[in-house]
Amino acid sequence: MTDAAAISEVVAGQTITTEFLKTVGQHGDLVALRWKDPESDAWHEMTYSEFADAVARAAAGLAARGLGAGDRLMLMIRNQPEFHVLDTAALFVGATPVSIYNSSSSDQIEYLCNDAGAVMAIVEDRGFHQLFEKARPSIDSLDKVGILRAGGDGTSADFTYDDLLGHDPIDLDEAAKVAKPDDLATLIYTSGTTGPSKGVMLDHANICWTLECLRRAFDLDSHAGKRIVSYLPMAHIAERMTSHYQTLFLGCEVTCCPDPTQFAAYAGEVHPNLMFGVPRVWEKIYSGVQAALAADPEKKKAFDDGVAAAAPIAEKMTWGTATQEEIETYEFLDAVAFSTVRGLVGLDQLDAAITGAAPIPAELLSWFRTIGVPLSEIYGLSETCGPMTWEPYKVKPGYVGVACPGVEVKLADDGEVLCRGGNVFRGYLNQPEKTAEVLDDDGWFHSGDIGEIDEDGYVKIVDRKKELIITAGGKNLSPSNLEAQLKLIPLVGQAIAIGDNRPFVSALVVLDPDVAPAWAAANDIEFETLEELAEHPKVVAEIEGALPEVMAVFNNAERVKKVKVLGEEWLPDTDLLTPTSKLKRRGIHARYADEIEALYA
Repeated sequence: MTDAAAISEVVAGQTITTEFLKTVGQHGDLVALRWKDPESDAWHEMTYSEFADAVARAAAGLAARGLGAGDRLMLMIRNQPEFHVLDTAALFVGATPVSIYNSSSSDQIEYLCNDAGAVMAIVEDRGFHQLFEKARPSIDSLDKVGILRAGGDGTSADFTYDDLLGHDPIDLDEAAKVAKPDDLATLIYTSGTTGPSKGVMLDHANICWTLECLRRAFDLDSHAGKRIVSYLPMAHIAERMTSHYQTLFLGCEVTCCPDPTQFAAYAGEVHPNLMFGVPRVWEKIYSGVQAALAADPEKKKAFDDGVAAAAPIAEKMTWGTATQEEIETYEFLDAVAFSTVRGLVGLDQLDAAITGAAPIPAELLSWFRTIGVPLSEIYGLSETCGPMTWEPYKVKPGYVGVACPGVEVKLADDGEVLCRGGNVFRGYLNQPEKTAEVLDDDGWFHSGDIGEIDEDGYVKIVDRKKELIITAGGKNLSPSNLEAQLKLIPLVGQAIAIGDNRPFVSALVVLDPDVAPAWAAANDIEFETLEELAEHPKVVAEIEGALPEVMAVFNNAERVKKVKVLGEEWLPDTDLLTPTSKLKRRGIHARYADEIEALYA
């Protein structure tokens, strides 16, 4: 029996609701959710039994206010326990919960609610409520808008979270039968960078199949009690799979971090066992370590020398070819240097660390693995429930792993990555033509990414088909590969390659806000702002001087020839970056049009 068939046999008839009740039955006394009181900073927690009781009461409250089978519930809530309760409760009345990015404007809310046919929404606070109220007259289907807490500020929501929990609990065992495997579990709206957002339809069967696929990829006896910090937007499939569905199915302990900029502080307290982070998260952790080491040049040199000595040994240990002497050398370096750093940043108890959603420099991934952080790269899209390829243990930096258990992956004639399996979505809501463009008659999903597959089945992603740079000379280039190399320059935190219809490739590079000030201090450079530092001749010379080395892996026509150094950090959830820190290329081009033109003057 193939992996795909075995997974399908295991999950036949399962829904998210049935699997949640199994988890509650097995792990009712374990902590499910943890969170900080925003005023006192005191920790609170909820066991799985308490979680289930809150779900039963919230489901009763939602049903009493008219939410039922087939309805759509919009949620605009940051990472906090109420999200998990409400999203799960909606499934027990047969509805489909849909998360909205917290940066959404009233116009975006109007579009999403109308596209989904939302009948109800629940928002976190007054600010979100005002956005909904502005959009509400243009949303014919929307009947009620609730809020987590009424703050005595005049907000006239239709109900509060406490109103929902004030109901007697429904019978969850009976209610679990309402949802069917082919019912929609959620809609994940795409970023809309190439047109209006599309609603990716994922049903209960998709989620159940994918969780079983991931469970088989992990070499863990049990996920029960494994600690996770939830901090990325719940509108993104990676966070939903990592900290929401995985919790419902596997009994993990989730600490809710409503402000993603506070992730490092939370990790330092929680010491997670499982962690997903977009590349920018790992880059920030790396930069923080480098900035801290820079305060003592001798210690930094000793640490860097230790990493250099340990890197080839760590690679051999990955593949089981290290000698006992080499292992002992690594263990010594780990004891005197690496373990201390892991402990300081809260990454000392990780069973698995995962990066995805955008490319990560192979050298950065290797650095983390060398210092004992078991980092691996995963690849997939919302349309594949997140994972498509992944190898958590036998990692090849620069590759995104092999096909996940039960998933088929192949390349089309033009190199496009294709995928087939129970993780593949059911189509785009209300857009059959767009669905037909990416989902063929044989069930293959066309990813839009160009890739390569080596002799061992490891996949390398070259770039998005639609993002390839075509220079004035007709050369096709991968901007993400160029950008990954640029970020190997220590002073560079972010980068975008420019070159479409241009005579050569240039780039905008942003100073790393952690590393650059430390470098400036070590080089006796005084400055007041990062923008001022970005213009300093020594800084520009340092970055330009490093260009030949990092560009050496490309041929002359592909290399970045000129750069413009910027001091303004690009932040998530803006016109420059998506909520998960992917580049919004059109937004960056518009913001820095003058700087780009100056590069070609």
